[in-house]
Amino acid sequence: MKIVYDERADILQIQFIPCSVEETTQIAPGLVLDYDEDGRVIGLEIRKASTRVDDPKAIFYTIDNADADKPQPKVNDAR
Repeated sequence: MKIVYDERADILQIQFIPCSVEETTQIAPGLVLDYDEDGRVIGLEIRKASTRVDDPKAIFYTIDNADADKPQPKVNDAR
């Protein structure tokens, strides 16, 4: 996984799989998913990151159980 914060553009990019981006889809204002040639999500881009996350320069990483009690996501078939 690779995480890049471009302070000048205020964009936070998270790359899950290191490969070429074949398609991007904006799934919500300022939230973009990147896909590979097989349609798998390989990355996430957050625009205006400094207004959407506490500190886009800080990284906290842990291995733990997922938060299963959070609300279920709305289905948005943008593709």
